[in-house]
Amino acid sequence: MSAIPATQPERMPVAAPAGGSMSESAVARIGPNAIIQVVAALDDMVGEDLRADILRAAGLPVSGCVSPNEMVDERDVIALHGEVRRALDADTARAVLREAGSRTGDYILVHRIPKPAQYLLRALPKVTAARLLLMAIERHSWTFAGSGQVSVCGGRRISLTIRDNPLTRDHRSETPDCIYYAATLQRLYARLVDRRAQVRETACSAAGSPACRFEIMPRGAGRTARRSAA
Repeated sequence: MSAIPATQPERMPVAAPAGGSMSESAVARIGPNAIIQVVAALDDMVGEDLRADILRAAGLPVSGCVSPNEMVDERDVIALHGEVRRALDADTARAVLREAGSRTGDYILVHRIPKPAQYLLRALPKVTAARLLLMAIERHSWTFAGSGQVSVCGGRRISLTIRDNPLTRDHRSETPDCIYYAATLQRLYARLVDRRAQVRETACSAAGSPACRFEIMPRGAGRTARRSAA
């Protein structure tokens, strides 16, 4: 969406050869906040010592230092998020990933979405602003979904879907568990569209669904739906 340009690193190749595995040079990449903000959340919520243990177990440098200007290997992100879930109890792991997602949203607001575009979104009708924001997210989806495929739908409940979500490939859960993505979307919607908008993951590949689906209900949409049903 031209109204929300973003300054991002160049897109890295992600396609694997037909019938073969992805080469080292063609490995999928993800924006560095998927590591940077998890490390920051771990430091604040569980301490540097446990953070170092988690990074070591994930095969990453214990310092957690990552350049904010370079994309990172998708496999490193998968390993880190997975180790957070393995090393911490369920409630703490979810809290860490939720905080990391919120911090990622804050980073995007400061560094990736120009202020004039933010003012424009806040001035537009909320349903229009929500759709435009999702369109912009879809256009830059490779920066956060890596080799996953992102699509948006602009129905009564606007939604975003991630197929082949890299963060759920090695993860199984009884309930939707993409806390990091949901928190990032929630922060962006709260700041740009509607502070009371709710982002809810209604389907998750970790829980056996074909894809991860996030539904956004702008303020007032639920009341409108109930009036229509009546």
